[in-house]
Amino acid sequence: MVWTLTADLDEYLAAAGNFLRSRPVQNTIQLAATETLRARGGSAFGEIAPLFGWWRSGAGAVECVFLHTPPFPALLTPLPAGSAEPLARALTARRRRLAGVNAEQDDAARFAAAWSELTGATARVSRRSRLFKLAELLPPAPRPAGAARVAAVADRDLLESWFAAFATEIGDMAPGRIPATVHDRLSYGGLTLWEAAGSAVSLAGVTRPAAGVVRVGPVYTPPGQRQRGYAGAATAAVSQAALDSGAKQVVLFTDLANPTSNALYQRLGYRPVEDRTALSFEPNAY
Repeated sequence: MVWTLTADLDEYLAAAGNFLRSRPVQNTIQLAATETLRARGGSAFGEIAPLFGWWRSGAGAVECVFLHTPPFPALLTPLPAGSAEPLARALTARRRRLAGVNAEQDDAARFAAAWSELTGATARVSRRSRLFKLAELLPPAPRPAGAARVAAVADRDLLESWFAAFATEIGDMAPGRIPATVHDRLSYGGLTLWEAAGSAVSLAGVTRPAAGVVRVGPVYTPPGQRQRGYAGAATAAVSQAALDSGAKQVVLFTDLANPTSNALYQRLGYRPVEDRTALSFEPNAY
């Protein structure tokens, strides 16, 4: 039973691609990340190269995968028994710095315990999230005024300012990466604005399709435009567009600390799949 770590995306997908595609909804982040890396190269998420890994029992099938795209936390699929501590050891042997871990709650805790033992870092909960899958789209009723349109290059300044505001609210993106992220989303029509009375009032994004799954996010409405139904309308618009373009499944994540968004997406026809916990490590260096 051993972890294999590599910086080679092709090697990772050759070994673990079938495992990831066997549960495309649950593995939406990993699959979408690999599509982004294919399109934008190894620096898609930052200056530090991504690191990939997989766990096998002897010569058997892959049972778990690891993905780290700094500055984001390490991402884990469900951990087999006895695999957390060997992964932490393999990462410390490579002098890998981790800002945190994102996994199912018990797995996140097991890995954090092993990481803390080896590095002296402490762990704290930074976010608890829930994965939702669209069952049947239920457009908001009544429908708010306005209409959706795919964002264009001319919207770049507005989009970057909204991404920055969204990142400040959730603390989930390095500010220096926002221009590159917006540029990438615009390159494939991955951002949609809801416009009312001639002005943009809400934003909904989608990832590239990966194994038949499209993930909605971010969804952002400026404070002065909230509680008017715009976020629901924008989300419904991009969800329908994803289905129309051939997506087999449409998914999204919510912050469990935000009951408003959790209720909104369920009204639109999204149903819970699983919960995840993100832990932050302090410090994240040795």
